[in-house]
Amino acid sequence: MGAAISSFEGAQALVIPRSRFAPVKTTNDLFALRSDAYRLTEESVIVLQDSRKGIPPNIKLDGGYKFVDAMETLIPKGPPSLIDCDSLTVDGKVVFEAGVVIKGKVTFKGGSEAKTVKAGTYENTTVEL
Repeated sequence: MGAAISSFEGAQALVIPRSRFAPVKTTNDLFALRSDAYRLTEESVIVLQDSRKGIPPNIKLDGGYKFVDAMETLIPKGPPSLIDCDSLTVDGKVVFEAGVVIKGKVTFKGGSEAKTVKAGTYENTTVEL
């Protein structure tokens, strides 16, 4: 992008703060965006909850969830609560039940067949399903 900008006389780059938009490049980003870590303002802008202090949760989904339709199988009842999540890693096939709350740094390890993450609070742990 930088090389292209230099081709136009007088072109400038603008720095837009993350508080003005929530970029979605991967299903990792979309997973977080659909959670309660974000809220919709009266102006219909999606922003991080104030309690997140401008830092989104770090989500790393297994490569099997690269596409949206696959990610949907992970959260058929909606995403877990991520408002207090620092990072979430999902390895293997899992399915989140409704009522899952993630706090701190949590890893779920499933297998080649989908394993269910039961409702409850998971905090600073690795869960082998």
